[in-house]
Amino acid sequence: MFDSLQDGLKGAFKSLRGKGKMTEGNMRDGLKMVEQSLLDADVSIDVVKSFMASVSEKALGEKVLLSLDPSEQVVGIVNEQLIELLGPVDDKLSFHKDVNIIMMCGLQGSGKTTTCGKLAKLLQQQKIEPLLVAADLQRPAAIDQLHVIGDSLGVPVYSEKGEQDPVKVCRNAVAKAKAENRKVVILDTAGRLAIDEELMEQLKTIDRDVQPDQVMLVVDGMTGQDAVRSAGAFHDTLELNGVIMTKLDGDARGGALLSVKHVTGVPIRFIGTGEHLDNLEVFRPEGMASRILGMGDMLALVDEANKLVDEKEQIRMAEALEKGQFTLNDFRNHMQKMAKPGLMQKMMGLLPGMPNMGDISKMMNQSDTSSQMKRMVGAIDSMTAVERRDPSVIDIRRKQRIASGAGVDVKSVSELLKNFDMMKNVMTGMAGMGATEKMQEMQKLQAGAMNPNGGLPKLKKSTGKRLTAKELKKRKKEREKQLKEMRKKKRQGGNAEA
Repeated sequence: MFDSLQDGLKGAFKSLRGKGKMTEGNMRDGLKMVEQSLLDADVSIDVVKSFMASVSEKALGEKVLLSLDPSEQVVGIVNEQLIELLGPVDDKLSFHKDVNIIMMCGLQGSGKTTTCGKLAKLLQQQKIEPLLVAADLQRPAAIDQLHVIGDSLGVPVYSEKGEQDPVKVCRNAVAKAKAENRKVVILDTAGRLAIDEELMEQLKTIDRDVQPDQVMLVVDGMTGQDAVRSAGAFHDTLELNGVIMTKLDGDARGGALLSVKHVTGVPIRFIGTGEHLDNLEVFRPEGMASRILGMGDMLALVDEANKLVDEKEQIRMAEALEKGQFTLNDFRNHMQKMAKPGLMQKMMGLLPGMPNMGDISKMMNQSDTSSQMKRMVGAIDSMTAVERRDPSVIDIRRKQRIASGAGVDVKSVSELLKNFDMMKNVMTGMAGMGATEKMQEMQKLQAGAMNPNGGLPKLKKSTGKRLTAKELKKRKKEREKQLKEMRKKKRQGGNAEA
């Protein structure tokens, strides 16, 4: 996600860190690289101009130029401006009525029908059972697709065979939801390959007659500025409540994400990060800005971890860990869940200080990762119940038997047991903590990527030697002298023009 933008910004910040003395000229050169990174990422030109005006005003100020590490200050300024550009966003779906109607719209190919299913799954996790409505009567097989999605989730789908009026389908579906006391109705409306008058008139009619509580536009993030333009056109017709941007896992640039809110005034509410029905994330500007700057997103990482284990399993595990019990059976369950395609790369990408997803994919071949996980699971399956419950009984002879049964070497079994011991120590170490303490532990990891002076981001630790107080004072005096010379040149230039 956003690999090219990440690389461009890292290059810009690296160029600033590499300067022995920071001048206004050096700073402007670094900011030019930031600007070029945004343009290369297909961010709207108007957005880039506005963004860079705000960043430049703060970055060229006296406080930054005189600071001990101006490059870190600039990273912090860019982070703040990214958050401001992307937000604020109300990340809660509020339901105040007996029946709340969410109308989903978008062009064909944007992933609208699949996103209806993803949203339904998200609501299920909040203990809300929605009703899906097949109101896309234009695209062949759209109704069948929604029924397949509904069946996989255990969510009912309302459709009317042979009906050609989508407004009637929507009205009847809402009536059914009221009769069944369903709190949320999700309308999957028709799309087109391109925006046309017929499509907009149909959507306006549904909007007027059914009166949805929220209208969500689904756009394909990989289409760049076309996604921004289509968002503007839909908003002019329907007055959108939010945008759901899909296929961000395949978008290396990110221009649409950074442009849509500024250009249309419509906030991004959710992002799609994969093909599976659980690959829909609530959009958080702070987390996204942190990801773009390579600082990870710990809250998103916690959410991903929570998806792996349901509520009952979490309670069971918590009770077991309180007693210091973490067995190879528990370890096996974790391995199986982590073997899901793409999950390991995604979770690694959310850790602070990790390279971009493209580099992670090169480092970790997914097929190799999955096969390694399967071999580890196979080795555990080759153990007896006693061995899985108490690995301390496994001696060299047992290792040889386990390795033979799983088709692996003895070294692999030893590595498995070593990894298990490490995870057991971590899991049991956190067992006595409350929810707040656990979150604080998670935040400590993210704090490693933050500068303790002012809370500004730090991409990585300095490898240089620590400066003494005397050297720091000398460096500050040099900066002050630099700034005075810059001011003097400006005054001289102004007098010459006069």
